Order: sequence, then structure tokens, then C-alpha cells
Amino acid sequence: MDWSDEGIVLSMRPHGESGLVASLLTHAHGRHAGFVPGGGSRRARPIWQPGNLVEVEWRARLSEQLGNYSGELREPNAARALDDASELAGLAAACAVIDAALPEREPHPAIFDGFRAFLGALGHPGWPVIYVRLELGLLQELGFGLDLEKCAATGTTEDLAYVSPKTGRAVSRAAAGPYKEKLLELPAFLSTGGLPADDDQLRKGLDLTGYFLERNVFWSHNKPLPPARSRFMETLQR
Repeated sequence: MDWSDEGIVLSMRPHGESGLVASLLTHAHGRHAGFVPGGGSRRARPIWQPGNLVEVEWRARLSEQLGNYSGELREPNAARALDDASELAGLAAACAVIDAALPEREPHPAIFDGFRAFLGALGHPGWPVIYVRLELGLLQELGFGLDLEKCAATGTTEDLAYVSPKTGRAVSRAAAGPYKEKLLELPAFLSTGGLPADDDQLRKGLDLTGYFLERNVFWSHNKPLPPARSRFMETLQR
């Protein structure tokens, strides 16, 4: 059996003398791995770098087998990010988080489209905000979406400043009262749209999504957040 699809390379590792195993986020077939014969060669290896968009064909005798990939490069996103340390770290983090969080061979076209939007934003102001929204979308897709549009206690949409760590719902500053120390901070750009006021607001956004990814997605599988995400956070703090 075989199929053709668009895919974003999430990870790759050497296999055998000249081959490699690549994990891709494909549009119609979800996160899907395959063996790339000769993929480790000097000519082919640049195609299979994490973040690159490729047009791939997958072939296998049986559907449950690893199968073989062949592909052509469509967008060299990995090379585009090489000149900026924070962009490269953000790209690596996005690939690692999605590779570790999504179940295998389960279609998630919304995440594919969100990832492509993030890749398209690299090199432009505000790309880290798209990264935060990509993680919010990932939580939503996996059934752990946050409700940041209105206060869980009062229903107001004004002055939303916190998020309940238990429910993932926003809480207004007035409703938080004496319980605010037990709540997570909600940076304004996540409830009102637009760009964060400063780098501290951006980090708070990443702290928020990171908390819920770690608690709801990774802890349940006895896994930590991928180290690439921690390195991304460290890059932003420099």
C-alpha cells in the first residue's frame, strides 16, 4: 500500500549505514514515521531536517509496517532559521513538542495548518506569539483546551488576569481576590489578542501553555516536557 502527502519533518535519526528514520507531521495521515533509504547521505540529509516541509510518498507491504519514505523538499525552513538562535530554538521546540505529544498515525489537520502558519511567521516580528498559540491549539486538539474568553466565576470578559490551574478557565482580577496566589497568571495578549507588551509577558504565556502541556499531556505518559522546549525558554531569557 502507499500514499502521498505533505509533511513537516519533526525528527530524524540514523538507521543502518546510510539510511534514517524520519518522523513527519503529515496533513492527512498525522504523525507518521518511515524509513528513508539513503536519507543519511550528504545529498539527501538536508531534505530531512526538522522543520522542513516535504512532499512525501510512503510505501509498505502492510499498513502496520514502518514503511519507506521518499520525498522532495518544498520549504527549507530549517535553513531559514539557522541565522537566528532564538528562531532555531523555537523551531526545534515546536518540532519536539508536537513529535512527543501527538499520537501516531492519527490525523490532526488543524495542527498541521497551525504548524505551517508558525513556520511562515519565522523571520517576522511576533513569531514567538504564533508559537504560544500553536501550543494552545495543540492543547485544544488533544482535548485540554483552555477557556480564556470569560471569567469562570462571573462570566465577565473584562480584566481577565488569571487562569485556574485545575480547570484551565480564566479568572478576572476582581474575582480572584485572596486566591490569586494559587492561580496562574494570564498575560493580556492571550485574552485580548495582539502582541505581548514585553518579553516578560511572552514568557508568562509560555509558562502557561507549558504548565498545562506538562500536567495534562506529558505527565500522564510519565514524560517531561522535551528538553528542546526548555532550551527555547533559556534562549528567550538571554
